[in-house]
Amino acid sequence: MGDIEGTEPPLKRVKFPLEGSKSFLEDSTPTNPIACFLGDSMARPLTSQGDEDTVGSKGVIRKSEFVKIITKALYSLGYTKTGAILEEESGIPLRSAVVNEFMQHVVDGKWDDSLVTLHKIDLLDENAVKLATFLILEQKFLELLKIGNFDAALDTLRNELVPIRINVSRVHELAACIIAPCTCLTLRLSSQDTEIVKSRSKLLEKLQKLLPAAVMVPGRRLEHLVEQALDVQRDACAFHNTLDSDLSLYLDHHCGKNQIPNQTLQVLQAHSDEVWFLQFSHNGKYLASSSKDQSAIIWEVKDDGQVSLKHVLTGHRKPVSVVSWSPDDNQLLTCGLEEVVRRWDVSSGECLHVYEKNGVGLISCGWFADGRGIFSGMTDRSICLWDLDGRELDCWKGQRTLKISDMAVTDDGKKIISICRQTAILLLDREANYERLIEEEEIITSFSLSKDNKFLLVNLINQEIHLWNLDGEIKVLARYKGHKRARFVIRSCFGGLEQVFVASGSEDSQVYIWHRDSGELIMSLPGHSGAVNCVSWSPANLHMLASASDDRTIRIWGLKNQLNLRGEVCQSNGIAIQNHSNGRAWTQPPFPL
Repeated sequence: MGDIEGTEPPLKRVKFPLEGSKSFLEDSTPTNPIACFLGDSMARPLTSQGDEDTVGSKGVIRKSEFVKIITKALYSLGYTKTGAILEEESGIPLRSAVVNEFMQHVVDGKWDDSLVTLHKIDLLDENAVKLATFLILEQKFLELLKIGNFDAALDTLRNELVPIRINVSRVHELAACIIAPCTCLTLRLSSQDTEIVKSRSKLLEKLQKLLPAAVMVPGRRLEHLVEQALDVQRDACAFHNTLDSDLSLYLDHHCGKNQIPNQTLQVLQAHSDEVWFLQFSHNGKYLASSSKDQSAIIWEVKDDGQVSLKHVLTGHRKPVSVVSWSPDDNQLLTCGLEEVVRRWDVSSGECLHVYEKNGVGLISCGWFADGRGIFSGMTDRSICLWDLDGRELDCWKGQRTLKISDMAVTDDGKKIISICRQTAILLLDREANYERLIEEEEIITSFSLSKDNKFLLVNLINQEIHLWNLDGEIKVLARYKGHKRARFVIRSCFGGLEQVFVASGSEDSQVYIWHRDSGELIMSLPGHSGAVNCVSWSPANLHMLASASDDRTIRIWGLKNQLNLRGEVCQSNGIAIQNHSNGRAWTQPPFPL
């Protein structure tokens, strides 16, 4: 509402007292900044306002309102002739004659006449009338100053603006213009005639906001109603996972389950042992995985969705438990289990630095938002912060983390989140030096922070996943059940459009997907032959999901039509799929032993 739609044709009697105004008034093209508010005057005079008949199957849409909104939309789209024809043929004018007259007076700068006409418009809100009167007289005052008629401007200020008794601070600003006319520049009134034209256009825009919608149809009203309808359809779509650009007006929108990743598109086989963790980069161009085989791998996601091996990262002497992408995705951290953290260059695969502390093992890692420092949970249950060169900047000692622990930091870098007790998660505010706890009744095995930092997924030993709200009151919003977890650390993630889905691994070799808000289990995805330890949903591709398993493979999940285009499931190196035992020679415990 209030947009200047330069497509409605100008009224008949558009006059302008300023030099150079003739060419402006003769311009009836959509670029005319005043024409947006002016109805067609060349059409045949309309004697009927239409009736109150309704349209639509439910009989709730008034025909006159419907036609006016369509007419307004036609003018805003530049179809001025069609808009005029609709007014004439329907007998329903976009605006009444008195409103057109009022607007014409404003365009012509006939301020006294515009005030008289304003009071002819049926306005019940006295405050709106006062505000409109003030705006008109303010414009009159500024234009008098512009032509150097200071006596008339002072008279307008004293005898017309001040008696209205509203917006006193603005009156003082206007009074300052009398003393120092140069201050008018700060009030956005230039000496150029074109600027006067624009200022009157802006005045009309402000006046429109004060007039009832029944008197002057708000700008872009049809577009707003259509967008509302699409929003309702989108919100009602249980499996919505498509971009807004894919919505259509031709049919009611409804996403089926086929818009959620449900088909294996690729099986990646480069690890020689259980794959414990994986994570897409923030830009979705890479995928990193870590394994019990003491290596991490950087995979590259091509434009066509194919995933290929980029670098195998070796050097750890123990299983690699987690990885973490830098904010710019140019570097990667890998954490050996109770060992060291290594920082790698993504482009070259070179190890840039090794972070370690004598007598203490590192068990988790992550980046701060500016990418200038990293943090890690330690086996002595402290949390340490280093700069990139390995200098220790800070260390929070005490029971800040557990021996097996997830950690996260909010995007603003203010809060560190870690599992501090078997049944509690610590929210540590670095700046305020303040701590809060999320307490569960069951043992916590892992957690995942949402992209917007508003939600936390907490995996529990009792085969439940809880969704906690972190924005405002800290509380449980939903519970997810169905997956299996008996012995191992199983991780979950957010994903899909606006992260409205929750995905999780499971010890029954399947991937489970729920609706975040309703808690409804949508589907389970079979395919792996061992426990699924971790899942990651691409932030750049709504239809790409990755899962890591004890069967030593990573599966890339997508849509069925993507599989049809490729023809068959792709192997990363041409090796056929083989089933692996679900047994473990050594397992990562879900909590301290």
